[in-house]
Amino acid sequence: MPFEPLTHEPAVDPAQAREIARDVVVIPNLGVDLVPNIGVIGGSHSVLVVDTGLGPRNAEKVLAFAAELARGRRLYLTTTHFHPEHAFGAQVFADDATYLVNSVQAADLVHKGPGYLDMFRGLGTPVARALDGVELATPDVVYDDAYDLDLGGRVVRLAATGRAHSRGDQVVTVPDAGVLFTGDLVETGQFSIFPWFPPYDTDVSGVRWIEVLGRLAAAGPDLVVPGHGDVSGRRILTDVREYLALLRDETWKRRDSALPEETIAAEVEALMIERHPGWEGRDWIAKGVGCFCADHSGHETAGAGEAAEGASA
Repeated sequence: MPFEPLTHEPAVDPAQAREIARDVVVIPNLGVDLVPNIGVIGGSHSVLVVDTGLGPRNAEKVLAFAAELARGRRLYLTTTHFHPEHAFGAQVFADDATYLVNSVQAADLVHKGPGYLDMFRGLGTPVARALDGVELATPDVVYDDAYDLDLGGRVVRLAATGRAHSRGDQVVTVPDAGVLFTGDLVETGQFSIFPWFPPYDTDVSGVRWIEVLGRLAAAGPDLVVPGHGDVSGRRILTDVREYLALLRDETWKRRDSALPEETIAAEVEALMIERHPGWEGRDWIAKGVGCFCADHSGHETAGAGEAAEGASA
């Protein structure tokens, strides 16, 4: 089991919602494990909900909150990626909202969703209870690279980032408000979540994740809503990118010395904790090391190929 069992309820609390820009509301996770930050973005005729919370009962609270806020406006739903606390309440919205995701995330829901549902049900009674009755939803609208959603006087852009935290990661940008929803590409005050669970799931790519964050930082949003943790300024994109780059460099440096992966993980974990003593989620560091060790093998293969091409030129 990749996680420690939870003993608390992973409950979304709409009563804590706050407006961070005009008609852009965030229901914060308040540091509660397996509770994401949830967005509700409004235009003149439609409202978009970003992420559902873990399971039907959390999603019911989110839907009720969004419907009250919408006051008759049309509802849309999107999810930043397929992981359970972000997407496994989508079924609740079926009769009330149009569900949009990118094509890779839609495939993740079909091919990986059932396995994650089983895995998360083993994370303790509160999580299993939250997931009771889950049926994985089928999106109504599936796009490939990007989708501009007109909410009325406000166009929100949904964009697939390519493989990073997962294969189907998606960011949501509200250009007129300077707001970016990142899902688990970014967390505040927490070591990056690496779903590195070989042989069951090895889709996360630290190398591509660094590239994605570079592109997002270059776009210069004013406010960043992470998957978990406090809403932050644009600097959080650079902070997380720098952490991932350091994790990569320290892992690869030791990998080049042919140290055992367990030794690499222990040494790198100690260094990362020294750099960020106040961050939560220390168990994710070793997962990141495992991911970067695998990425390093691909890096070596690519480097050998480039060298061979150079020799034959």
